[in-house]
Amino acid sequence: MKKIVLTLVSVLFLLSSAAIAAEPLKIGFNLPLTGDIPKVGESSKLAAEMLKEDVNAKGGLDVGGKKYPLEFIYEDNESKADSAVNVALKLIERDQVLAIVGPNSSKQAVPAGGTCDDNRTPMISPWSTNPDATLNRPWVFRAAFLDPFQGPVAVNFAAKTFNAKTSAVIFDISNDYAKGLAEIFRSEWEKKMGAGSVVAFESHGTKDQDFSAQLTKIIAAKPDFIFIPNNYNQVALIVKQAHDLGWKGPFMGSDAWGSAELMELCGNDCIGHYFSTHYAAAGATGATKEFIDRYTAKYGYTPDDVAALTWDATNLILKAIQDVGKIDKNVKKQRKAIRDALAAIPEFPGITGNMKFNDQGDPIKCAVVVRISEKGEFVFTEQVCP
Repeated sequence: MKKIVLTLVSVLFLLSSAAIAAEPLKIGFNLPLTGDIPKVGESSKLAAEMLKEDVNAKGGLDVGGKKYPLEFIYEDNESKADSAVNVALKLIERDQVLAIVGPNSSKQAVPAGGTCDDNRTPMISPWSTNPDATLNRPWVFRAAFLDPFQGPVAVNFAAKTFNAKTSAVIFDISNDYAKGLAEIFRSEWEKKMGAGSVVAFESHGTKDQDFSAQLTKIIAAKPDFIFIPNNYNQVALIVKQAHDLGWKGPFMGSDAWGSAELMELCGNDCIGHYFSTHYAAAGATGATKEFIDRYTAKYGYTPDDVAALTWDATNLILKAIQDVGKIDKNVKKQRKAIRDALAAIPEFPGITGNMKFNDQGDPIKCAVVVRISEKGEFVFTEQVCP
């Protein structure tokens, strides 16, 4: 009887030891699951889930020879700046996460980045391109290129491809991303083509649905093309309304066009137009193609740039955790070690391209320009590197 009791005690001890060793690593995700751009949140979540399943199927993340299961906590920022700040605080204080992935849109990433930096919690934005998200914030990183790089990419491509001398811009003035990129574009275009060559510079609010007043002014100014640095949901409305008002010229877009939902909302109106972005799904090879094929088979649609960037951003966090080499039960100490390890990654081979990080936590990486094909696919046109 004593032997049986000892055996049971031994088994219970082993089980409890395994449970202690297998305490999950908690990572937070600050995502727009509802609001203006819910497809962005969905893409991020699905990519993260696929990665988490991969790691947990192997017994967890190997850190210093021990396997730790991953626990991903998804919170909805409703595509709002104040909600993104509240979500960041919840994940930091209530959930005690080691790091946060997101927000994606600069409108949410800029304020949430301030919160994460103030609370000494590593944050990496997959998709935010506004410089202010990371500027002088040592705890904040990103997986996307910056708008001061993207702006000239759009300028040079449009000038060459459309043989354009003049341009017009329409943008969401209450979105940090759209406003910042519109201003960079105007500055770069006028540097290239001269003062006054941006013949119309029209703004609107986030909730606006009718753009006829702005578009009427733009069309009357007779630009060679229209630049729209807006989120995909607004792009679909603007492009359709421009066509309804008689516009027959080209549009140039930015990476916020790159959602899987753009063609559902825009349809034939968007075919043949171009935008700068982070990767081209059509014609991808290697690890990028493998990711695209697996995501498409699992979820039923081609992953957009947000999904691919979330894969890279989350993998960067996991690499930093592994580089630390151990898990400290003191969450604040572990966060500091992860931040330092992220800052020390010299180069990362992402599926959206190789990245080298500067001292602001921004990757130096290439952009691509894609054309929306007759099939509605985002087809590689050219790559532009720093």
